[in-house]
Amino acid sequence: MATYLQEMMNQTISVITNDGRNIIGVLKGFDQCVNLILDDSFERVFSLKEPVEAVELGLYIVRGDNISVIGGVPEDIREQVIDDQTRAAPLKPLVH
Repeated sequence: MATYLQEMMNQTISVITNDGRNIIGVLKGFDQCVNLILDDSFERVFSLKEPVEAVELGLYIVRGDNISVIGGVPEDIREQVIDDQTRAAPLKPLVH
């Protein structure tokens, strides 16, 4: 995991948390517990009733024990248009 994260440094990543949140930002750092430091980050909030919303978070720390999935995304992900009619069910929390 550390090698993958080292390769992803200063790149835009998407993090899916155990509680179903989708946080996107530039990976600036991590530690041995896979706690992540994301810069210029935002959360995509999904709802069946409202269009997809991007909530600005800025500099943000995600605890390693709350991470389900980490993956790379295009750097221009913020500029990619989500049309105002797009709706999606939120992810359900992870059940152990």
